[in-house]
Amino acid sequence: MSCVKKKTRGSLIIISGTTCAGKGTIIKKLVEKNPDMCLSISYTSRPIRKGEVNGVDYYFVTQEEFERKIENGDFLEYAEVHYGKYYGTPRKETEELLASGKDVILEIDVQGAEQVKKMFPETVLIFIMAPSMEEVKKRIKERGAENNEQIISRFKVAYQEINEIPKYNYVVVNDVLDDALLKVESILISEK
Repeated sequence: MSCVKKKTRGSLIIISGTTCAGKGTIIKKLVEKNPDMCLSISYTSRPIRKGEVNGVDYYFVTQEEFERKIENGDFLEYAEVHYGKYYGTPRKETEELLASGKDVILEIDVQGAEQVKKMFPETVLIFIMAPSMEEVKKRIKERGAENNEQIISRFKVAYQEINEIPKYNYVVVNDVLDDALLKVESILISEK
């Protein structure tokens, strides 16, 4: 009798956090170190920023294209955030990756996390925080992509997101990047 190992379904992992908490950096390092893990690339209707690559950072589409995708049911979740711009997680690609055995990370906001958790209750939710709001302010200014009005708006959103932390399985403070990465890796190992 021969045994055939069945391919197991991958895990769905949501990593959210306040603006400038370093979640993108943590995710990039996780994916680099783990070949069975990938980041779901979201769609957005916001303009491309300097240094971003279409199909790598996001799929950049027009507002009209995004709204067509909403009508077609192409998203696991989507939200209108930051000055009326849409962000959404592609349904088909995510489901195909999970079925192939890949662990899929979604870098989405708290609204999206709640939507996905309802569809996939086994989803692991991790919230990344900067060590303080003062540090968030410093990181935003260093990024240099927002004006004062936008910075204030991001702060308001960050405070709202912090109020949603009880909905998450884990919270990791990113004060030292390597330590935060190690904590996230430990969480994912324990969840397996």
